[in-house]
Amino acid sequence: MNANGETVIDVRGLTKRFGDKVAVDDVDMTVARGEIVGFLGPNGSGKTTTIRMICGLLRPDGGEGTCLGHDIVREAEAIKRQVGYMTQRFSLYEDLTIRENLEFVARLYALSNLRQSVNETVEGLGLKSRQHQLAGTLSGGWKQRLALAACIMHKPRLLLLDEPTAGVDPKARREFWDEIHHLAEDGLTVLVSTHYMDEAERCHRVVYIAYGTIVARGTAEEIIESSGLGTFVVAGQGAAAAARALNGMPGVEQVAAFGQDIHVVGSHGPSLAESVHEVAERYPIHVAPGETTLEDVFIRLMSDAQVNENGR
Repeated sequence: MNANGETVIDVRGLTKRFGDKVAVDDVDMTVARGEIVGFLGPNGSGKTTTIRMICGLLRPDGGEGTCLGHDIVREAEAIKRQVGYMTQRFSLYEDLTIRENLEFVARLYALSNLRQSVNETVEGLGLKSRQHQLAGTLSGGWKQRLALAACIMHKPRLLLLDEPTAGVDPKARREFWDEIHHLAEDGLTVLVSTHYMDEAERCHRVVYIAYGTIVARGTAEEIIESSGLGTFVVAGQGAAAAARALNGMPGVEQVAAFGQDIHVVGSHGPSLAESVHEVAERYPIHVAPGETTLEDVFIRLMSDAQVNENGR
């Protein structure tokens, strides 16, 4: 992460309503230059709405702040010109080649030296060998690379990614994230909207939004540590039966299968341990302390958020 301390995003009290529904409720956030920040949350949680307000794409109903040195309300157009936006759905022309697509995008941005801009982009993103291939014949990973190229060829200072690696294979996912980290090292700030834990763990920081409210933020390690959750791993011939018995016992909040093992998670350590060891005496299993994952934490946060929302 770029460590020059420059603040790129600084917003306070962001609020957005759609009719009677409060989609985003009093959100504060600061993001430094070169940071990769992941927005995690269920569908309808407000993560995409928050990103769109920060970047001048949607006018907030309340709150204030700056993005890239510009006021998010009064100078939204200036922000938009410095943003690259990559959606989940491939939105370029499949009956044009890679190069033709990039030439079209370069014209949209009115880039002064079209040929040089396209040449630099195909070189920088490793597209040169396929630049004359029709976009519609590309694999998911190559389409993703082309979409990223189109988003950054005008050299934005802020990149928005909406579920960026949906539908691509693991190798392409890794290569994509390697490229994102290289861009961040050069000073590009990246906001990622995602449902996926592996993508969240690739971000420098994570923000979890539920029902329009930020319920957790920090590095993956900080969020796991602050959750207070403990985990036991149950293995052995009787693991499946033990899992059924553990559901609903004191201290047990989550019971999930990981391969042939069972992960048992809870926030009250003594009760959790007592329940796990009680069941271990009844079934042919062995029990060991395990590591709490980011997924465990977010399932807990989602459950808490649902309870709070239903209690309003």
